[in-house]
Amino acid sequence: MSTSDPSGTEPEEGGRPSFDKQPPPSSSPYDTPPGYGGQYGAPAGSGSPYDSNQPPGYGPPPGGPGSPGGPGDPYGSPYGSPGPGPVPGMPALGGWGARILARLVDYLMVQVIAVVVLLPFLHFNNQSGWIGSFWFSCALYLVYEGLMLSRDGQTLGKKLMKIRVAMLADGTAPTAAAAWSRAATFIVPALICCGGLWWAVDGLFGVFDKPYRQCIHDKAAKTVVVSTA
Repeated sequence: MSTSDPSGTEPEEGGRPSFDKQPPPSSSPYDTPPGYGGQYGAPAGSGSPYDSNQPPGYGPPPGGPGSPGGPGDPYGSPYGSPGPGPVPGMPALGGWGARILARLVDYLMVQVIAVVVLLPFLHFNNQSGWIGSFWFSCALYLVYEGLMLSRDGQTLGKKLMKIRVAMLADGTAPTAAAAWSRAATFIVPALICCGGLWWAVDGLFGVFDKPYRQCIHDKAAKTVVVSTA
């Protein structure tokens, strides 16, 4: 029978290794081997958002899939990537039906006001009366839209149709410069030479524009029409 002491340790050679010389168990569930970053053990420099070599809060580089300005971002910059583009979480784009109806409501409202104001001064039974009314209504529309958009991005027609104009870069209400540029780009070319033809070209441009459905007046002001519903 063996007379060895069960409380003693076995010799290291030819027997079991001593448990006294084993490394202590890890005290943290997040410990990773050297060169590995983050609690998920991703190799350092792999681009993981948990990589310990990256500053906190940083993820994949800009321009990648799903990042602002990247292929997976529906609001990526239309001016090139990387570059200025809308902030994440911007509302959905406004539908064409709502945009057209909002424009008609505003235009007809302004036109009626222009006719009422000019009625004592112009004779609408001849062409000059209607031309004068058109010019006055366009000037009135320019002032109306510039003031309303610079206030909160909505005209009365846009409020009715639950859409608004927003700055493409950050989703805020248009600046005064953007609001007046947008209104002037819509009205002035029609007054100078093209009349309704300009409005048709301007609107069709937005139909084919990707991905933000920007008409020419939106391009000029760097704005976009979004839903408020």
